[in-house]
Amino acid sequence: MILYIHGFGSSAFSAKVIKLKALNLDPIFLAPSLSTIPDLAMQTLEDIIMMHLSTNSSESLQLMGSSLGGYYALYLSQKYDLKAILINPSIEPYKTLNKFETMTSYYDGSSFEWSKKHIQSLHHFATPKIIYHDRLFLLTQKGDETLDYRVAVKKLKHSKQIIQEGGNHSFENIECLEKEIKDFFHSDLLL
Repeated sequence: MILYIHGFGSSAFSAKVIKLKALNLDPIFLAPSLSTIPDLAMQTLEDIIMMHLSTNSSESLQLMGSSLGGYYALYLSQKYDLKAILINPSIEPYKTLNKFETMTSYYDGSSFEWSKKHIQSLHHFATPKIIYHDRLFLLTQKGDETLDYRVAVKKLKHSKQIIQEGGNHSFENIECLEKEIKDFFHSDLLL
C-alpha cells in the first residue's frame, strides 16, 4: 500500500494525486484529505499506519509526500522505518509557513486560519537526525517557486535523489518518473 500525503492547503483531489493514481504504482493507493491543523493531520496518518501494521499484513506500507506532506512523510518514515518518496518536500515548514494567517484551500477556495499555534506544532514532527537514509528518495525540481530545493538536497544528501532543472513546486511531469518510483518501491533495502 502507498499512503500519499498531500501538501499544505491541498487535498486528495489534486492533479498530482490523479496522475500518480493513474500510474498504478500499487494496488492500494490511499490519499486521504487531511486537516490543515498539523496535529490532526498527523493523528490521521498515524491511525492509518497503526491500523495497517496491526493487521499483520504481509503487504508493505510505503509513503509519498509532497511539500508539507513530504515533511510529514519524512517524520513518519523515520518513526516507523518505512520507505518514503519526498516530492519537493518542505524541510522547515515552521519557517516557510510562518508568514500566513488566513489561507485558501487549493481544492475548493474555502478559507482556513493558520495560526502561530499551528506553526509551533510543526516542530513536533521535525526530524533533526535521519537514521534510515536508504529508505528515502528525494524528487525535486530547481524551478520550485515556493521552496528552496537546496535545503532538501542538503538535508537528504545521503539518500537517493533526482534533481531536475526547471519545473515548479507541483513537480511538473512526475508521471515521467514512473519507472524510478516503481523501482524504488520494489527494491530491497540495502542494510
